[in-house]
Amino acid sequence: MTVAETVELLREMTRSAFITYCYVTDPDGKLKGLVVMRDMLLATPESILGDLMLKDPFSFRDDMPLADALKAALSKHFPVYPVCDADGVLKGLIRGDTLFAKQAIEISAQAGSMVGVEKEERLGTPIKRSLKLRHPWLQINLLTAFLAAAVVGCFEGTLSKVVILAVFLPVMAGQSGNTGCQALAVALRGMTLGDVKPGQERRLIFKEGILGFFNGLFVGLTAGLGMVVYATMQKQEHPWLMGLIVMIAMIASCVISGLSGALIPLTLKRCGADPAPASSIFLTTATDIASMGVFLSLATWLLV
Repeated sequence: MTVAETVELLREMTRSAFITYCYVTDPDGKLKGLVVMRDMLLATPESILGDLMLKDPFSFRDDMPLADALKAALSKHFPVYPVCDADGVLKGLIRGDTLFAKQAIEISAQAGSMVGVEKEERLGTPIKRSLKLRHPWLQINLLTAFLAAAVVGCFEGTLSKVVILAVFLPVMAGQSGNTGCQALAVALRGMTLGDVKPGQERRLIFKEGILGFFNGLFVGLTAGLGMVVYATMQKQEHPWLMGLIVMIAMIASCVISGLSGALIPLTLKRCGADPAPASSIFLTTATDIASMGVFLSLATWLLV
């Protein structure tokens, strides 16, 4: 078609539709290219669209999952995206604002998914439905919490001899848990936005391990001094050794937590599971067992 013929068609079409690009297809409906309005405005009326069009434009497959489409369009930022079937036949269009509104919903749903709240649940969801969506995850979380309790039970003798250690168990679990949640949030966000591409998993794991070490070191120094002060006030023997145990255990548990926060969602995704709702449960178990196990093992070895 010529530019003049196209403009005459557009005069009618723009009365009922918001048109951004002109998409050019062959007689079978296969997408061949697109024409930008500016190029058509500056061309002569006799110009052929085939000479003006951008060939082989970016397009989505009509059977592409939303998550894959979001990743594919992350660096494009086009106002409109064509949608084609497996044969390249143009089936429809999706506007960029609609697509990225879906992305905003996906990201906002991650916070709830990490604690067992499904994406479909909203403020108006009936209580019975909300209970059905949430409660199974709490039961699973309870079962995994028994594992952490079993670890503490293995060191019952140590705790009975050095009761002051029990005071710092929540400190160890809380700090390592927060470290793991930070790593998990970054990993899930990167997976949703497409930042974690194939081959970049090691970079993510290495980064979270290094961050876990330094965060554990700095927090461990503060917590270790807190143990020294508290043990001295309680007239405990070897307060500085207790402080050293807290610091070493904090470093080790934060490193393990950071690595777990990156490895767990990557592993679940590779196994074909949704990493968002299940990751936090496995992460909580890993951080609790690591923090309490390392802390009580060091105390048993050095104090008892």
